[in-house]
Amino acid sequence: MNWIVFDYGDVLSKPSVARPDLAATMGAPLPEFEKAYWDYRIPYDAGSTPLEYWQAVGDAVGVPVDEAMSAELTRMDVEGWGHLEPASEALLEALSEAGAALALLSNAPSVFGEWVRAQDWARHFRVTLFSGDVRCVKPDAKIFRLLLDELGAEPADCLFFDDRESNVDGARAVGLRAHVWNGADAARAWLD
Repeated sequence: MNWIVFDYGDVLSKPSVARPDLAATMGAPLPEFEKAYWDYRIPYDAGSTPLEYWQAVGDAVGVPVDEAMSAELTRMDVEGWGHLEPASEALLEALSEAGAALALLSNAPSVFGEWVRAQDWARHFRVTLFSGDVRCVKPDAKIFRLLLDELGAEPADCLFFDDRESNVDGARAVGLRAHVWNGADAARAWLD
């Protein structure tokens, strides 16, 4: 069986626009907040809890974060990433209707994976794998091997799309066919 595997952020989803609101909720200047948001994201995507993540961000910008603020920031962050790109959603629909075997592989915290799995469009995916659930992130070879185990597939049976060259390179190093995401129309061309 041939699998088509998609990343989520900035591939299936629109870029998040939540960061200014997140910074405002913390009472932190946006540039400092955005730096901390990304600086501590890999540990969050690799399995740290929302509270651990937001406290690390808070420490970096000099704002104490308690459970209630962490919960609100997490809700806003998940919502910010929660908007599918219409062209990507249409591609998923078309592939699913054609019977394609679809999987999702994303560097994202477990709390985001829980949200995705509750969405109606998640039905298109036979497998969803989030870095926070397996405690390792792309482009580490381990996460691609975990994906292959989950799919019961050989590397050459998988076509992977990601917006980051480093993740595409990581997938190729394990033997997957992989392309940098340049939009749904470009993906359709690769798939035809």
